Amino acid sequence: MGKNMFLLTLVLAGIVAAGQAQGNSNHLSGQTSLYLKLAVSQPVDWYPWGAGAFQRAKQLNRPILLDVGAVWCPWCTLMDRETYTNASTADYINQHFVAVKVDFDSAPELVAQLQRAQAVLNLPAGLPLTSFITPDGKLYFGGGYLPSERKGDKPAFREAAEEALTRYADQGKMEKESFQLEIPK
Repeated sequence: MGKNMFLLTLVLAGIVAAGQAQGNSNHLSGQTSLYLKLAVSQPVDWYPWGAGAFQRAKQLNRPILLDVGAVWCPWCTLMDRETYTNASTADYINQHFVAVKVDFDSAPELVAQLQRAQAVLNLPAGLPLTSFITPDGKLYFGGGYLPSERKGDKPAFREAAEEALTRYADQGKMEKESFQLEIPK
């Protein structure tokens, strides 16, 4: 097992280095989490969890798209590959949301809070965890794995994102159907 983990680490480090060499970068450069390092080269303008992301969302009056995942999660890897590396989807996300990425293993208290919130709102709460949050910290919509195209009962990412924007525009309804999170100061 030790040798396999070492080889996996070398392969993933090579992927990270290749993405950075191509000149693609977002606000995740400098993060220590391998899951976040793997997203540095994605075309989504990812932020790490923190006050800066919420300030940016307030400044732009946009909801936050929060992706929680882990390197060991096959569905997280699949969603990253299918959805977040798609240039058209990334452009859509960058135009309508402030995107935040969180490593499941690095933020257990935050993840527990998010999973509890999604369960209270009767939303899927597994991995990956996809949440839509207002700039003032109200989780109001979300899901789990959202493929690039509809698969059975799983809506496509774009369908879910459009629904999130519609709900964000209906502030009155959102007040009744949201969960206040503890946000970073």
